[in-house]
Order: sequence, then C-alpha cells, then structure tokens
Amino acid sequence: MSVIQDPVNAGVTSGQQEPGGTNYINHSKGALSWLLTLDHKRIGLMYMVMVLAAFLLGGSFAVALRTLLFLRAAPDVAPMTPASQDLYNQFFTLHGAILVFMFIIPAVPAILGNMILPLMLGAKDVAFPRLNLLSWYCYMAGGGFFLYVLLSGGLDTGWTFYTPYSTSTNTSVAAATLGAFVLGFSSILTGLNFIATIHMLRPPGMGWFQMPLFLWALYATSVIQVLATPVLAITLLLLFAERVLHVGIFDPALGGDPVLFQHFFWFYSHPAVYIMILPAMGIISELMATFCRRQIFGYSFIAFSSIAIALLGFLVWGHHMYTTQSAMANAVFSLITFSVAIPSAIKVFNWLATMYKGSISLATPMLYSLAFIWLFTIGGLTGVFLGSLSLDIMAHDTTFVVAHFHSVMVGSMLTAFLGGMYYWWPKMFGKMYNETVAKVAWFLIFIGFNLTFFVLFVAGSQGMPRRYADFLPEFAIYHKISTVGSYVLAIGLFLVLYNWIHSLLAGRKAPQNPWGGNTLEWHTSSPPPHENFIEEPFVSEPYQMHAWDYDESIDGYVFNRARAEELEKQGHH
Repeated sequence: MSVIQDPVNAGVTSGQQEPGGTNYINHSKGALSWLLTLDHKRIGLMYMVMVLAAFLLGGSFAVALRTLLFLRAAPDVAPMTPASQDLYNQFFTLHGAILVFMFIIPAVPAILGNMILPLMLGAKDVAFPRLNLLSWYCYMAGGGFFLYVLLSGGLDTGWTFYTPYSTSTNTSVAAATLGAFVLGFSSILTGLNFIATIHMLRPPGMGWFQMPLFLWALYATSVIQVLATPVLAITLLLLFAERVLHVGIFDPALGGDPVLFQHFFWFYSHPAVYIMILPAMGIISELMATFCRRQIFGYSFIAFSSIAIALLGFLVWGHHMYTTQSAMANAVFSLITFSVAIPSAIKVFNWLATMYKGSISLATPMLYSLAFIWLFTIGGLTGVFLGSLSLDIMAHDTTFVVAHFHSVMVGSMLTAFLGGMYYWWPKMFGKMYNETVAKVAWFLIFIGFNLTFFVLFVAGSQGMPRRYADFLPEFAIYHKISTVGSYVLAIGLFLVLYNWIHSLLAGRKAPQNPWGGNTLEWHTSSPPPHENFIEEPFVSEPYQMHAWDYDESIDGYVFNRARAEELEKQGHH
C-alpha cells in the first residue's frame, strides 16, 4: 500500500492503492471487460455516459421548443401552421419523455448511487452485482425503444400519455410505452439492490444512525422505486393492450374511463417526483456538512424526513386532478399536499442551521447546493399555491405549473446532480477540474435557469396556457425572455461538459480527499481500486471533520487515525 505520512501527526494515511497504480478503470481492458463487468463503479460510469447522452438529446428538444416559440413571438410572424404545431407537439413530448424517464429519474441513483453507495458502506460492491448489470441493460433496452420512436413516427401525446388521445394518435405511442415499461424494470432492480445493500453490507460500527444522509435518501428513494414503479408498468401495459387489442379500459369510445388512467398514472408519477428529488436532497446534506466544516444540524430530523416524504408522496396524487374530482376528495388531497411540505421544510431549515456560524467554503459543489436551496424554495412555495384549491383551479394548465415543475424537479435536481458530480468527480476519476471554469458555468446555469422559468410564473399568473404552440401577442415578451434564458442555460451546461472532458484529458492528479469529507469513500484512493479498499476503512461518525489534516503538498486532506481513535474514546462516534 502506498502511504503518505503527515510530518506532524502520527498515524495519518492518505490512500489505499493497488500495486502498480492500477484502479477500477484500468484494472482490466477490452470492450467485454466493460460490457460484462460486475464492478458497481464501472456500471456507474456506463450509466453516466448513457444518461448524459439522454440529457443532451432531451435538452436539445427543449432548446428547439423554445426557439419555435421565440420565432412565433416576432410581431410579423403569422400564426403557426398545422405542420408547425405538429412539430411543436413532437418537440415538447420528446423533451419531456426523454428527460423524465431517461435522465431525471435515473440520474442520481444510477450514476452517483451506483458509484458511491458501496464506497460509503466500506463494501466491495452492491449486494447483487449481476442484478446491477441487468438494470443497466434494461436501461439500454428501454432507450432503444425511444430511439425507435425518434426514427419512426415520433410522439405527440405529452410525456403523460393521456388518454383518449394516446389511444387514437398515429404516432409511436406503443413503442414509447414499451420503452418506459422496460425503463421501469431498470428502476425497480436498482431500488431492490440498494435496499439489500444497505441492509446487508453495512460494516461493523455503522448502525442506521451512523449512516451518511445520502444513504438515507437513497434508501427512501429505493422504497418508492420498488413500490410505485410497478403501478406505472401495469398502467402502460394496459394502455399498450388497449391500442393493440382495442379493449375498453381508458378509451370512452370503447366503454373505458380516461380519468382512471390519470389516477393510475399519477399514483406512480407523484411518488416519482420524490424519486427525482430525494437523492438530490441527500447530495445537498453531504455538501453542506463538508463545505460548512460543521457537524450536520439535526441529523435524525433530516433522516426521518426522507422517510416521511417517501410515505406521504403516495397519498397526494389527487392534487394533479382537482378539476376532475369531488369537493371532498379535493379537500383531503389539498390537506395532505400541505402536510408533505413539512418534512421538506425541515430539511431546508436544517441545512441553513448547518451553515450558521460554519466555516463556509464557496467551492463549486457548495455553490450548486446554494442554487438548490434557492430553486427548491421557489418551487416549494409555488407548490403551496398550487396545493390551494382556489389558486390551483385558476393556475391549472398554465405556464405557472410549468415553471413550478421545472423549479422543483429539473432545476433543483439538476443543480444537486451537478454539485454531486463535481464533489465526487475527483474520487470517480482521480482528476481535478478547473475551478474557475466550473464557477463561470455555475453562474451561467443559475442565471439562465431563473431567466428561463421565472417569467413563466408571471405569464401563467396572467393566463398563458401551457403546451400551446400559439399564444396571444401580450405573452410574446415572456417567451422571448424565456428563450434567451434557455440559451444562456445551454451555454452553461456545455461549459460543464467541456470542463469535465478537459479534466479527464489534462486535469491534475486528485488527492485522496480534496475536500476533507469524512464519509468512507474518502478513505480510499482516487480513483478507487477494483475492490474499493485494500485495507478495512476506519468507521467513525460520518461528519466528524476533526480527524482530517490539510496537507499543502497534495492540496488535500489526510486522515489522522490517532486523533480519530481519541475522538471515539471521548464518545464522538
């Protein structure tokens, strides 16, 4: 083992490395060594390539969508032709379906969860490595169906596949529903694996309340994936059967009920909101503790609030359907909707309390965590407005809902995901990125996102309907501003991609622990060895920052085992 000794303190270890400097990336070579790998880290990287490709594709449709609306906003442009309206419908449907099913839902669990969860547990791999590889192949198969959709008749139903239109349109609804169906199996397998891994592979000394909060978030997310995703799978299978066999389930022309489809769809899709946001919240907890150099405030409250959000998320699907339900049902769903804001607010207040009197470092990951709090607060408060019956009826199907959804799901999840990627990038690849470029990209993303969607809150409050290819002249200015914001956002995201590629090609070597975090992934080399740890890592309280010493020679932190053991004796476990 290669060891860097702290010249001042005894017992300081900076890394565990395989002989010859090999790691999980170069441990074996050849395409088959990747395609048949059982290494959770390699599977995480393969997910990263495909999920980011889906993000690029879905984001491109978003920019094309905004460009169409920008061109329509010109004063001398005639109303959209039927062909242009069909193109618009295709763009917003493919944008939503690809980003929701292939990026937002799988991004954090599939990439960062696969990469970091076993390392945080001090384990060699997930509980079921072959199941993990199968989940990636399910993702690829589901993506293949969406690729077929792109190359064939397209899709124009919206990402929700609402009936009865989805049962009658000539576009590739059958292929898209089968794609989402197969992608659901990828999500279920990942959730099962994470639950089993957390239960079975925690090391001695790591009880439930010594786990990093990222693991609590992944655990709550996995419960939702396992319990809710089968409902979506069954719903899409019924929709496919209705299109192919013409049985009357959802289509009123065949004796079906389209509102039943909405109940089934949102019973999955609202918990799916928390599949998107809970892992992001787990990332923010890690970033707050590390970059504020403080013990996380209210650990137990943050942990239990993740479970509470997961459970309450199953009870509020009806707030998507206020215009179709009885007054009593609406009142019940409205009350439960307000209650789900409580555990979310607990997290925000605890993060702010962690920052209070902390020694805050405004490194790039911390900037993204601050952007998350800003966007999540805006999305959460506007969600309270939409939870109110009177306001929701007015704002229903306006761009106010679009802006709310994107603030909570896209903006919050995206900023947390990027913050997590920057935070664990040195661990994943053993390379540092350019901090200046990263901060410029953060600024463009933050400004661009707010410019894109904040004006849609205003437009929606004045009656601008969502999903419309055309609009009245008074809404033109909002669409112009929003489109400019989308271009700024896109430039920022491409700058992130450039920075990551440059880091891989020319970045300086990363130390084992560049940030001074104390969770177990920082107790191994960067990048980790094939089996994660050469020696058994020292298990201690996950947010105990005092056991690490900064070493200028490596511009990183080294672990002081002697001090950690003394803190353990003092009851700081």
